[in-house]
Amino acid sequence: MPATLLRIHPENPPQARIQQAVEVLRKGGVIIYPTDTVYGIGCDVTNAKAVERVCRIKGIKPEKANLSFICYDLSHISDYAHGISTSTYKVIKKALPGPFTFLFEASAEAPRFGGVKRKQVGIRVPDNQIIRQLVKELGNPIVSTSVRESEETLEEYVTDPDLIYEKYRLLVDLVIDGGFGGNTPSTIVDCTNDDFDIVRDGAGDIEQYL
Repeated sequence: MPATLLRIHPENPPQARIQQAVEVLRKGGVIIYPTDTVYGIGCDVTNAKAVERVCRIKGIKPEKANLSFICYDLSHISDYAHGISTSTYKVIKKALPGPFTFLFEASAEAPRFGGVKRKQVGIRVPDNQIIRQLVKELGNPIVSTSVRESEETLEEYVTDPDLIYEKYRLLVDLVIDGGFGGNTPSTIVDCTNDDFDIVRDGAGDIEQYL
């Protein structure tokens, strides 16, 4: 059965449409959604079968997957990461919501994709009302990985929601159209050693927050 295409206003997402998307997530569904950078594919972080499905769609093994978590705000970070110093926390608090993925040492409570304990977790709080309201309503972070043109062309992303729908409509349960997406991913910043080491240059400039 083809996925539902759900159009949601990016600035003022109607609660009824947010709830419709959340119900899909609660039933173990996989969705595609906008962020403040590129479109993402994800599911409820607590649903192992849904996470495995996301990995199958991306052609990666769950135990080797470097999936990030989208959170509503910083309140969930201590659930999945530990060893965050006060100085580091102050920087990420200034930078978020924003186009960053911050890497931290994984806590014992971090989800085990494919049964493997994570050494690191990537945390995102995008500056996008649709995905943040979804996460808030769901009550759990959403596993996130980007929608690419193909897995071979790592730097090319699909920006048109209608094209995304055509490509993924038989693979996912719901595609949210929140307008055209960007073509530059988040900046990945490694904070595991209390430094801010750039792993991938992207849309965010961490220097302005240091």
